[in-house]
Amino acid sequence: MSGGDIAGLAAAVVFAVLVGLLAVPLLKLGRVFDETTVAIHELSQNVAPLLSETTTTLQETNKQLARVDTITGNVADVTGNVSALVALFAATVGGPLIKLAGFSAAVRAGFRAASPTRAGRRRG
Repeated sequence: MSGGDIAGLAAAVVFAVLVGLLAVPLLKLGRVFDETTVAIHELSQNVAPLLSETTTTLQETNKQLARVDTITGNVADVTGNVSALVALFAATVGGPLIKLAGFSAAVRAGFRAASPTRAGRRRG
């Protein structure tokens, strides 16, 4: 064997050892990728039903909000009707009651002024 053959053989042995040393981390990295693939698969299987449930919940929430919106509109209509009714009552009954109260106050004042026992006494 010549010196070149020994150097070539030594280089081949070093290369084989280097490939052997690099193969171990590459095999471990392959296992990590396999575990990651399994984890992603399990996650996607669990996320799909969760998204479906979330969609259903949002649809039901939107239905309830539409009902609340309808109720709020009805309450606003009732409030407007009550306000109009109060204004109508005040206009129809309030005016005559104010006139009646003014008239009764004038009559009382007239009776006080005409009363002989109270004619001498006046309230200040």
